[in-house]
Amino acid sequence: MEALIALIIGVLTACGVFLALRGQTFPVVLGLTFMSYAVNLFLFAMGRLAIGVPPVIADGARYTDPLPQALVLTAIVISFGMTAFVIVLALKARAELGNDHVDGTHYDEDGPR
Repeated sequence: MEALIALIIGVLTACGVFLALRGQTFPVVLGLTFMSYAVNLFLFAMGRLAIGVPPVIADGARYTDPLPQALVLTAIVISFGMTAFVIVLALKARAELGNDHVDGTHYDEDGPR
């Protein structure tokens, strides 16, 4: 199970980095989203989650650490706000520049113009 989670985190991170390095804005937004999913999954995996146990220490019994869950909830809210901001920024750049390339230049078959 640990190998599967590590593989999923690695694939999400690799896809996120690949898409974030693309030259157009939509793949960059998608890449940032994949990377935030990978970070959330990593935080969950590091929290040694246990099912059916209380989130506080009770009479020396097993307990679940609530900190990773709180960090993931905070990360979800921050990534949603970041994604909304980057999408609005990309739409504004597309409206002003007329294309969706990250560097603002238009590429055609002959090269940049």
